[in-house]
Amino acid sequence: MNKKTVLLADDHVLVAEGIKNLLADEYEVVGLVEDGMALVQKAKELKPDVIVSDISMPIMNGINAAEKILATDKDCKIILLTMHPEIKYAMRALDVGVKGYLLKHSASDELLTAIKTVLMNKTFITSALAADIMEAYRNNKGQAEDPISLLTPRQQQVLQLLAESHSAKEIANILNVSSRTVEFHKYKMVEILKLKNASELVPFAIKNGLV
Repeated sequence: MNKKTVLLADDHVLVAEGIKNLLADEYEVVGLVEDGMALVQKAKELKPDVIVSDISMPIMNGINAAEKILATDKDCKIILLTMHPEIKYAMRALDVGVKGYLLKHSASDELLTAIKTVLMNKTFITSALAADIMEAYRNNKGQAEDPISLLTPRQQQVLQLLAESHSAKEIANILNVSSRTVEFHKYKMVEILKLKNASELVPFAIKNGLV
């Protein structure tokens, strides 16, 4: 019987190799990418059964990459790994359609179970956060408390690239848009987030876990 295929995304090669070794007996790892934009491209090209991705990646974070992938392939099974225990990141991920959410320190114990679960079209949430996430949904928290949710996926990507110290011209080249478009996004984000000026965008991005 052919093994189910997994695409890995993590900008720390040693971490990715560790996950690859963990999965090797039961799954075929068909690719390894190091940023969110490459993940979107490889997901379209390889069509893996499951994607296992870090959230914190350069150019495009795992949540935004997942949102782009699911926009064209709503049945794709995506599991996100993170160092962040804050539930707002988990809720942001679940709201875009991610099927699995794990903390990195528990991945060695939970990842194989998570993959089996999502392949059955069920959702797997790390036991460390499950109760808090359910409570937050019952109380209708999360979206309203997460200012990042006010931004479009493209605005979030521009904001992440700014926080990674890219200039407007460099961002325009990465996203294949004009510098004027990038400046417009910056202007709109200042307005939406009620910041004083564009210089506050990078501190905001860092504070809210975009880098």
